[in-house]
Amino acid sequence: MFPTRGFTIATCTATTAATMGLLFSPGLGGVSSAQTGGNPDPQRLAAQAQAGLRKATSVRLDYVDRSLTATSNKRLPTAMNIALDRRGNCAGTLTLGGHGGSVEIIKRGTEVWLKPDQTFWKAELPGERGVAASREFEDRYIHGSTSNALLSGIASTCDLEALQQAAMVKAPASLHVGLATTLDGTRVVPLTFEVNGLTSTLYVTADRLHHLYRAAQKGPDTDLSLTFTDYNKPVPVRTPLASESVDISQVPNLPAS
Repeated sequence: MFPTRGFTIATCTATTAATMGLLFSPGLGGVSSAQTGGNPDPQRLAAQAQAGLRKATSVRLDYVDRSLTATSNKRLPTAMNIALDRRGNCAGTLTLGGHGGSVEIIKRGTEVWLKPDQTFWKAELPGERGVAASREFEDRYIHGSTSNALLSGIASTCDLEALQQAAMVKAPASLHVGLATTLDGTRVVPLTFEVNGLTSTLYVTADRLHHLYRAAQKGPDTDLSLTFTDYNKPVPVRTPLASESVDISQVPNLPAS
């Protein structure tokens, strides 16, 4: 059976990570600019970051789940790096835990291409079936349209507008603003709060545009992050050639509709 559940969870986790209080409405208690390393107050940071994400025509998401639950389960995603835009186009890779392999995802319009690696096929299909599938479909894309139930579910990962709508959540009263710091060479201001035993931190860029750079959450068996980069940069346009693809209806164990 193809791991439709894994893809469904990938969609849900990416969206959940984005909705865990990423951006706040004004009206929180005031914090001086000195506390944020000389940057504007947190209300302005949050408002500008929210506006930047909401207006973005495209963005790249880098999702990572380091929890034991995800990393030990071959049907759960541990990483997803994907560029997506408002037209529903996307290109990127999903990695599954527990040595479940990875899958390249490309979507242009209503067409979808998936390229599982050999590890994926061997993890998904037992014994010789997995070995045979890994050889037969090596370096080949599974191609179909969003009219296919499986591909339609996967394609929902590429819905930037849904992500933008879900990202507007009012901040809790426990918000704490930290000093400006640097993440991967990007100067950011952390905004942290705790809910239900989980600590969430939103990192907003300290530059003039104040984009949301990263959202992270930690707690019992929870250690995930979602990084936003390449705002308004076009999604890669290359689509696989027909000679590189096989129709989804020709692949065993995959639903044709």
